[in-house]
Amino acid sequence: MEPLAARIRPTSLDEVVGQEHLVGEGKPLRVATEKKHLFSFILWGPPGTGKTTIARIYARALDAELHELSAVSAGKEDIRKIVEGEKNARAKGARVQAPLISEKPKILFLDEIHRFNKAQQDFLLPYVESGELTLIGATTENPSFEVIAPLLSRCRVFVLEPLSEEALRAIVKRSKLKVGKQAFDWLMGYANGDARKALGMLEGAEQLYGKVTPATLEQALESPHLRYDKKGEEHYDTISAFIKSMRASQPDAAMYYLARMVEAGEDPLFIARRMVVFASEDVGLAQPTALVVANAVFRACETIGYPECAINLAHGVAYLAEAKKSRASYDALRAAQADVQESGNLPIPKKVRNAPTKLMKELGYHEGYEMYDTESYLPDKLKKLKRKYLK
Repeated sequence: MEPLAARIRPTSLDEVVGQEHLVGEGKPLRVATEKKHLFSFILWGPPGTGKTTIARIYARALDAELHELSAVSAGKEDIRKIVEGEKNARAKGARVQAPLISEKPKILFLDEIHRFNKAQQDFLLPYVESGELTLIGATTENPSFEVIAPLLSRCRVFVLEPLSEEALRAIVKRSKLKVGKQAFDWLMGYANGDARKALGMLEGAEQLYGKVTPATLEQALESPHLRYDKKGEEHYDTISAFIKSMRASQPDAAMYYLARMVEAGEDPLFIARRMVVFASEDVGLAQPTALVVANAVFRACETIGYPECAINLAHGVAYLAEAKKSRASYDALRAAQADVQESGNLPIPKKVRNAPTKLMKELGYHEGYEMYDTESYLPDKLKKLKRKYLK
C-alpha cells in the first residue's frame, strides 16, 4: 500500500493547501498552469511543502510527458535516455508505429537538483536551452549557490514557505484519522511545517498502535523502521549530525551516524559526495590531502558499491574526522561571492588583462605586469576597501 502522504496527495491546484502566494488565484504558478504556459522553473523550499505535488499537477495540466529523477542517484545517462529515447525510436523508421512516438512536451522533474555537480548541470543545460526538455528542479538549498548561472538564468525560481499550523491541520484532517488536540499539538512541534513528516508519524502511530495520541506518536518515533526516510527529515537530520560530528573532530560520533545511514540503505555516493565537499569546506588548507582521500572514497563507492564500499566510507570518515580543520578557503569564496553579488562585474585592472592584439596593447592592457607583483590585482573599488578574503 502507498504511504498515507502519497494516497492523499492533491491532484489539482484547488486541493493544494498552503503556498497561496504561488498557487492562489492570479498567482504565477496558478496562471501558468491554467494558461498552459510551458517554461522551466525551480521550486526552492523546505521538505514536505509541496514541491513534487505542484510539479506533477503542472505537468498533468500541460498534458506533458513527465519524467521524475532524483539528483542523488541519477546521472548523465538517465537524462540522455529521456531525451534520446524518442530519437532512437524515430531512427528505426518503419519498424516503429507513429502512435508510439510522443508529440507531448517532455518535462524533467529533478528532485534535489542541488545534488547535481557542475559537470552534470552543464550536460543538462543544452537540452533545456534547446527546449528538448523543460526542467522543474526541486531543492532545499539556495539555488543561487547550488545551480550554475547559465542554467539558473533559464529558469524562474519560486520560493515555497514552511506550512502553517492551519495548513497542516487541513492536511491532517484530509487523512480522516482521528487526531485529538494534544496529539495535533505534538505533531505540529515535531513536523515543523513539513506535511510529509507529519503524515508519516501519523500513519506510523495508527498502524503500530491503532490510535493517534501523544504517547503512541512518541512510541512510533522510536521505531527504527519509521525514523529514516531517504527523502524526509530524518535523512537531513542524520547527514547533518554526520557532518557536524566530523567538523567537531569526533570520529566516534561520525562513525555512528555513518553506520545509521549504511544500515538504512542510504546511497553511498550521496554520503561520499558530502565527504568530498567537507574535505574542502571544513578541512581545506589545514590538510590538503583530505580532498585526495575523499575523492578516492567517492571513486571506490562508484566502482565497488555496497556492501564492501562501507569500509571505504569508514576509512574516509575516520581520516576526515581526525584531520585538522580550516574553513579559510570556504569563507574566502563566500566573502568574494558577496562582493560579486553586490557590485556585479567590476572592471578588471588593465595590468592583468589579456593583450593578444596590437590595439589592446595600445590601450594599456597588460602594461606594467610583473609575475611576482605585490600590488593588489583586485578591481579598484575593492582595492580601496582593502578587501582580504583569505585571512
